[in-house]
Amino acid sequence: MEKIAVFMETKDKTIKKAIYGVITGVRGEGNELYALVLDGNAESYRDELQEYGINKVVDVSAESPTAEYDPEVYAKAVAEAVKHLGVNIVAGLTSAIGKDLLPRVAAELNAACVIDCISVDVANRTVIKSNYSGKTLASVKLTGEYYVYGIRPNAISPEKAATTAELVTYKAPVQNSGRLVIKEVKESASKGIDLTEAEKIISGGRAIGSADNFKMLEQCAEVLGAAVGASRAAVDAGYAPQSMQVGQTGKTVSPNLYIACGISGAIQHLAGMKTSKVIVAINKDADAPIFKKCDYGIVGDIFKVVPELTEALKSH
Repeated sequence: MEKIAVFMETKDKTIKKAIYGVITGVRGEGNELYALVLDGNAESYRDELQEYGINKVVDVSAESPTAEYDPEVYAKAVAEAVKHLGVNIVAGLTSAIGKDLLPRVAAELNAACVIDCISVDVANRTVIKSNYSGKTLASVKLTGEYYVYGIRPNAISPEKAATTAELVTYKAPVQNSGRLVIKEVKESASKGIDLTEAEKIISGGRAIGSADNFKMLEQCAEVLGAAVGASRAAVDAGYAPQSMQVGQTGKTVSPNLYIACGISGAIQHLAGMKTSKVIVAINKDADAPIFKKCDYGIVGDIFKVVPELTEALKSH
């Protein structure tokens, strides 16, 4: 039996949905799962976490608490909790916070660490991750006393495994050194759902024509419950901010549904979204490379197809 801790990434007192895929990915048979909660709301999360097989919900705090995310305090508090609980495996999301926090936790524990995994074999200490912008998949075997895994959001579909979770409290002997001071947190220029964690994404390419025309995609996204992305060509043309860019030099996403509107399908863009479960392409060029990579293709003008799609979604 393994003791596995999952760092609970939360926002506005809500657990991010992609966490449940992480729990599913490391749960295995007979393992004991600990949910590490650092936002002070552990008790309110217990009911939903036990539906996914969490055995203990741990309310982790530090001697010098911080209201906002502080990577130095959080990393040390997680590492101390892991040692206190006798855990040897830590898992979390490969999100902006995960990329910042998990390597710090690994450094505190002197642990082997792999970020952006698409699958994890806990028993054999191996993970699968993509390399070279998705051109190859690597199987990586880890050795050591502790292991830290960052799992790509939506790479693993969440599955329930109901149990009864115990609430545990732990105050880590961690003080804020003052070396790192968070002065301001700036929200992303893009609105709505975070791209890297979205279950559905609709993206626009250069063919969208202008920043104003992205409103057409935003209207469809609102009905669909999706995030809005953009290709590098659209970003370089000034139609969308860089925070919306999907691709090799932008964000890597793995939604259940990806709708590419007026995107040709350059390899640089495909590198950022090729692990999407279902890809739908809308393009008036029947020879666009995207049609060789999509599950469903619509040859047509995006300015006619997308509004019709939006109306059809509203009727359902």
